Amino acid sequence: MKKALVIQLARFGDIIQTKRLILTLLGRYDEVHLAVDSSLVPLARLVYPQLCVHGLAAHRGAGSPAEVFAASRMLFGRLASERFDAVYNLNFSRLNFSLSALFDADSVRGYAMRSGQPEVPLWARLAFRWTRKRRIAPLNLVDFWAYFARNPVCAGEVNPVAARGGGGIGVVLAGRDSRRSLPPAVLAACVQAVFEGTGGPAITLLGTAAEKTLARQLMRHFSGPMVERTVTLAGKTGYTDLAEVVGTLDTLITPDTGTMHLAAHLGTPVQAFFLSSAWCFETGPYGMGHRVWQGLVQCSPCEENRPCPVSVACLAPFADKRFLQVLAGKAAEAYPEHLSGLVSMFDAVGVTYLPVFGEDMAAPERRELRRLVAEHVCPETANAGAGLIGLSAMQDMTLQDSLGRFLFSESDWMLDAAGRDFPDVADVPGFC
Repeated sequence: MKKALVIQLARFGDIIQTKRLILTLLGRYDEVHLAVDSSLVPLARLVYPQLCVHGLAAHRGAGSPAEVFAASRMLFGRLASERFDAVYNLNFSRLNFSLSALFDADSVRGYAMRSGQPEVPLWARLAFRWTRKRRIAPLNLVDFWAYFARNPVCAGEVNPVAARGGGGIGVVLAGRDSRRSLPPAVLAACVQAVFEGTGGPAITLLGTAAEKTLARQLMRHFSGPMVERTVTLAGKTGYTDLAEVVGTLDTLITPDTGTMHLAAHLGTPVQAFFLSSAWCFETGPYGMGHRVWQGLVQCSPCEENRPCPVSVACLAPFADKRFLQVLAGKAAEAYPEHLSGLVSMFDAVGVTYLPVFGEDMAAPERRELRRLVAEHVCPETANAGAGLIGLSAMQDMTLQDSLGRFLFSESDWMLDAAGRDFPDVADVPGFC
């Protein structure tokens, strides 16, 4: 019996963003296991009922050091005894590197320990390089993780095409970082625009118990008809309840959150607001039929752990009356500056976002970098010049050369750890 293990020790949204890789492995192995933080085991089992899920004490709050050590020691022993044919280790962390030492280094795809030394594969090194210029980031995180396996399943097979469920509007109150979320007054105006543009459906507020106050603040800005149609579920839903509610909605209004990825997984249409450090080209909703509103100022996307020197200027377009007209489905005389409206779709590499309005000055560089990445993961399709949105037959050779030197290094072709990189381009027959 062939068995594979995926080690995904990040958070809520990351569990769901591993879906393309997991679906690929389910088609190739008799048994697939998934290791996640203990707090996310119920979510993982809900999203992936076909998998054997293991819980690790990876995040804070898992108990005393002695309790964590005892529980981890038992689990490590079980994992080491499973004799996996392949281990997909997806996170760059000390714990992930330590876990990889439980297995034969030749079976590990991703971050590994070899002869006591950490080993980062070429595919991950390429990603580290392009994240130095996040504005031209070429790949969604779902696709990045998927390409740790050779020739992953088609992007269109990952999530259902988004379709209304009849349950009205869902509103995610906030994300983990307040700067990436709309303040109550701005969010309320956006919700009202969608409410009026869709005929006044029911509104469901979603969030944690800590966001109950935020729900009350939001509703103070609602009109009377909106208040009458609103139900607050902040702090009242576990993962199963949340999935049941989100799966029935007509649309989910949300910042970049795990609930957004859950909606995409379920085929619920998303209207996502991305600003500050949130960048849709990295972590936007995956699948067909979603809309993204991306704040674009000169410093976008920023680093969330640094103070904003421009008073979150990327927030201003979301309060613009012209934007609210667009949300309400009305024709606007002009679109607000520093905002791009995009729709999700697919090309030869995976999911991408097609601009409907607004200007993204970085788009040419992003498209070229995406083409270079495509040559690495699906060379036949990329070399044919097919399927990559916006690419013309004649490429700007100067741009191509500069981005090629930015993405690749001579050391990538030396016969060292890079020679064991996964995926092996020579074995990739092309993208479905």
